[in-house]
Amino acid sequence: MNSYKLSVKEWIEKTNGIGLKATAGRYGGTYAHKDIAFEFGMWISAEFKVYLIKEFQRLKENENDSLRQEWNFQRTLAKVNYRIHTDAIKEKLTPPILSKQQIHSIYANEADLLNVALFGLTAKEWRELNPKMEGNIRDQATIEQLVVLSNLESINAMLIHQGIDQSQRLQQLNAMAITQMKSLLNNGTGKKLK
Repeated sequence: MNSYKLSVKEWIEKTNGIGLKATAGRYGGTYAHKDIAFEFGMWISAEFKVYLIKEFQRLKENENDSLRQEWNFQRTLAKVNYRIHTDAIKEKLTPPILSKQQIHSIYANEADLLNVALFGLTAKEWRELNPKMEGNIRDQATIEQLVVLSNLESINAMLIHQGIDQSQRLQQLNAMAITQMKSLLNNGTGKKLK
């Protein structure tokens, strides 16, 4: 209750409190841990409480905006690297005599090769497991997964140019994805990305 009065010294003595300190004298004063100071300020002033809540919300929005921008950057990078990947497919895996539908099937097959190597399932399998989610498997990926995906696109393009068959590429890409994900997650690199 606001009417109840207890001095800082009494509070410290009765509760063995360590979050407050009171000193007398010319340079004395009352010092509190920031959490206690905020609580006290909110208890005294409703205006301060509203200000503190609004400021916290603003900071959280800024933090979320920053994370969203980083994710968007990584997603864009994966899309740009996808061009390297599709060029390799076009040069090495699609003969000119194929129909547009057959060519599209080859590109989709190679995209799913990357999905299986990284996520463990195809885009169609993901959609069947997540019918209510918006976008596709890559739109729901973490920043770390997008970094690895971008790397896998370049590696797969190189493996295609080397003439390595798809089953061998899948094994190599999966091993690489596991290694890179472990590296990003275990060494705290993912936190630095965020």
